[in-house]
Amino acid sequence: MTCADAATNAPGQAAGRKSGSGGPTAEAALPERKGERTRRRILTAARRKFAEVGYERATIRAIATEADVDKSSVIQYFGSKQDLFREAVHWQIPHDELTTSDPGHTVENRLRGMLDTWAADPDSPMAVLLRTSMTSDEAAELLRRHVTVEVTDHIAATIDAPDARLRAALFSAIMMGLAAQRYLLHMPDLAEADVEDIVRIATPLLRSLVAPDA
Repeated sequence: MTCADAATNAPGQAAGRKSGSGGPTAEAALPERKGERTRRRILTAARRKFAEVGYERATIRAIATEADVDKSSVIQYFGSKQDLFREAVHWQIPHDELTTSDPGHTVENRLRGMLDTWAADPDSPMAVLLRTSMTSDEAAELLRRHVTVEVTDHIAATIDAPDARLRAALFSAIMMGLAAQRYLLHMPDLAEADVEDIVRIATPLLRSLVAPDA
């Protein structure tokens, strides 16, 4: 049973369903849907503003203007600029979806996934966090903690070698360097390279770090 099924089957909902699209159930759901839309709009505006001017110079008022909402709405949904920033730049890697029994395929999945994510959205949470970390100590510390937990810890746990954490850190550094130079700094040789060429050349290097004996 899904969450939606559970909500539909909750006690007292039957009468609302029978009353049609304008019944109590529909009326109760509308504020939540509108609230979620407003929340997403604020998060999107926050990422743009943080990417544009950095963490320190971005203000709640400017973010509210960007999102076309009142300043009070931003505070209502997120509380403070710090809490808004943390949620706006939060990202997770779908490790289970990317992992296969073949280390080479896993590495290629991770590399393609990263390149696709950055190409699809220049203001993705990962991109904004990396940008803001260049000018904000708080953002830099958040990036260090997040990369350690989300990347280094996870990758190190899959490596059967005494220097697993260093290998995982090098893996992360190479991936982050590729993203930064291709999508943020627009270094010509990387920015203009075909994705297939990047994957072809970089995959064996990354594979050697995570599967040294394979």
